[in-house]
Amino acid sequence: MLAYRIDAFDGTACLQNIAPPSVGPGQVLLRARACGLNFADLLMIQGKYQERPALPFTLGMELAGEVAALGPGVTSLAVGDRIAAFAGQGGLAELACINANVCTPIPDEMSFEDAAAFQVAYGTSHLALEHRANLRPGETLLVMGAAGGIGLTAVEIGKRLGARVIATARGAEKLAIAAKAGADHLIDSDAPELRTALKALGGVDVVYDPVGGPAFMEAMRATNPEGRLIPIGFAGGEVPQIPANHLLVKNLTVIGLYWGGYLKFAPESLANSMATLFDWYREGGLRPHISHTIPLLRVEEALELLRARKSTGKVVVTMGTH
Repeated sequence: MLAYRIDAFDGTACLQNIAPPSVGPGQVLLRARACGLNFADLLMIQGKYQERPALPFTLGMELAGEVAALGPGVTSLAVGDRIAAFAGQGGLAELACINANVCTPIPDEMSFEDAAAFQVAYGTSHLALEHRANLRPGETLLVMGAAGGIGLTAVEIGKRLGARVIATARGAEKLAIAAKAGADHLIDSDAPELRTALKALGGVDVVYDPVGGPAFMEAMRATNPEGRLIPIGFAGGEVPQIPANHLLVKNLTVIGLYWGGYLKFAPESLANSMATLFDWYREGGLRPHISHTIPLLRVEEALELLRARKSTGKVVVTMGTH
């Protein structure tokens, strides 16, 4: 089978033809149909992600497909079930062995592409804004990088939770996508004086930032008393160094969130969140924005879209026909 593999943490990966995996106890063999890409995939290639799987391994954190075989002890799923899974690795392949306890049946009306683009982006934003930041109706939410895979979902969920949403993104085209997702106010991330622009809008109560860099500090200085800041990632390449004395003056809270970490210490939180999100999907309230759908044979092209920041929303890699 074809799989996109990493043999060393040297910034390179390649398609390889390898033997199909053997399904073990508590696992299912999944015939993969689609895999959603994440900025974390780029970090994993370089060995810079929070988790470093044992080498060699197949890239691809979230995937969707059909159950092809059951391992010993699996009774919760059946062959032919359509499921989505956050596995952390293994998604960029034609077949994958996945622990059954991380598999979620997907609604009949949901495509494999939507399912593969759904979990990390929507799951991260929902857990961050509702569970961790306790975003309340009427509060002002600032979403940085609002046209990206994570940012767009934060705009949508923030609006669903009743917040006023300010979105930052680079250029008119990306800002228009954020506006379509429901953003109330738009700020070009290349414009100077972000702090001044935010204060002119009345300041912010919650900052959702997957970008990092100097803009995080500008946003922090425009945060209202008892505001909450959620650093989700550092796509801009620079990890902000937060001066603790600034937090004291306005009673600010900085909230860490690593969505995948909940698999280890509170998987029920992820399960409850995903059930809510799938319900919202069934109601027609959520639809992933997928800017590019690219076959596995062109996976390098798909990753380059992320690397060069030429995508909006999600990039999805497809395998086989369905």
